[in-house]
Amino acid sequence: MRYTLSDLALMVDHTNLHADATEGDLRRLCDEALGHGFRMVAVNSVQSRLCAGLLAGSDVHVGAAISFPLGQTSVATKVFETRDAIENGANEIDYVVNLTEVKAGNWGYVADEMVRIVEVCREARVPSKVIFENCLLTQDEKIRLCEVASEVLPTFVKTSTGFSTGGATVEDVRLMRGHVDARVKVKAAGGIRTADDFLAMVAAGAERIGCSASVSIMEEFAARMERAGVDYVEI
Repeated sequence: MRYTLSDLALMVDHTNLHADATEGDLRRLCDEALGHGFRMVAVNSVQSRLCAGLLAGSDVHVGAAISFPLGQTSVATKVFETRDAIENGANEIDYVVNLTEVKAGNWGYVADEMVRIVEVCREARVPSKVIFENCLLTQDEKIRLCEVASEVLPTFVKTSTGFSTGGATVEDVRLMRGHVDARVKVKAAGGIRTADDFLAMVAAGAERIGCSASVSIMEEFAARMERAGVDYVEI
């Protein structure tokens, strides 16, 4: 399949989730997203209002990270944070599952948490993304989370926060795409730093890419296209 630079940019969640991100950093993030036509900026939920104001009137979404990066807050807290972020301008939500409950095999808790957060997003008509943190999970746990997501139907399942012991892998993207309902998309995030990384994730089934190296990746794609004398890449 052929992808233009604009097609590729629309797959990007341009990310700055660092605790020490300054207002200047966030303004630059939004400016870069506007300049390159990225799908979304991914920020901590407290930055939703600032980024929504900076991106007002554009097609770039504001994605709020909920219970980030550990997922270790109560369901009620996650639901409140989700509502608060949306009220402050977020129009996409990425939340981290409670890994303690996953490790305990408490799938009823995990499903209830997912249902309640996804319901808030549906009511607000904003996409929902469930972050697994695959580097800390067994294969069976990843598959079981995909099964829960297949019942709840969030918009995306997502590989990683990028703040743990590992990020996205091609193998995990393939596994998620192979085990989650076809109506649920896959987002790859964490450690995606080059055009080849990006291409590999899309080839494996990812439809959204979360990364902080978005600008350099787009520049790399543009240079490749120019050298080849084409305006697309094949995936």
